[in-house]
Amino acid sequence: MSALAVGLALLAAILHASWNAFLRTGADRLWSITVMSLAGSIITLPFLFAVPLPGAAAWPYILLSSCLQVGYSLFLVAAYRHGELGQVYPIVRGTVPLLVTLGGLLLFGEVLGTWQSLGVLMIAAGIMSLSLGKTRAATSSILFALTTGLIIACYSTVDSRGVKLVDEPAAYALWVLFIFGLMITLAYVVKRRSLVVDPRSPVTWKAVGGGVLAMLAYGLVVVAYAYAPAGLVTAVRETSVVFAVLIGALVLGEQLTLRRVLACLIVAGGAICISL
Repeated sequence: MSALAVGLALLAAILHASWNAFLRTGADRLWSITVMSLAGSIITLPFLFAVPLPGAAAWPYILLSSCLQVGYSLFLVAAYRHGELGQVYPIVRGTVPLLVTLGGLLLFGEVLGTWQSLGVLMIAAGIMSLSLGKTRAATSSILFALTTGLIIACYSTVDSRGVKLVDEPAAYALWVLFIFGLMITLAYVVKRRSLVVDPRSPVTWKAVGGGVLAMLAYGLVVVAYAYAPAGLVTAVRETSVVFAVLIGALVLGEQLTLRRVLACLIVAGGAICISL
């Protein structure tokens, strides 16, 4: 795995944990993630004219990924309704490699190696630790978090294949971000009847900043897929679990218990074992 791919995936991990922390603190998280995504569409628009237009073979992947990311955003908002960043985020991220690995075993008969088997057990143990006990998140948040992880696993698979069908990886990422932002804005308007954005409000500009972080985090991972196998990129990417727990404690004032720290380290370690 090249140093470039490692750097891209690691930076994406930090940025992803950071924008999730912003979303968790929002008063209206659905509004926040909609404005974040719409900001991404506006920012990517001029860059669309600077990259080659994806070929016909890539468009089904681009559209499917955009739709899946709308679902991912809605379920993530629901997961944070009654759960802390340090509880929900590790469950969301840990579910991804766990489901991908178990799916390969059950659907395609793929044989698990020693490291993969160890990774599955570690992630399962870490998620169970976060899901049990007096300080656990609400059951609804846990279920939403698990569903969010399932959707992420789906669009990550789509992206890892779709990006290989374009000459310029950045073009794939830009079009997904642009279409996704428009789709989630439409979904918000259908649900709330209208979208009010006050350009003079500090909350609006915080959402725009969060959108920039989210856009960069996604784009860096997609580009990294072009320079290294998806499993290796995912392994580095899953270190975001550790960053999320630290941000939750240092920035959001969440409780940093030894049990939570160990659970998150186990989830991250399990994800790395599976990916490698």
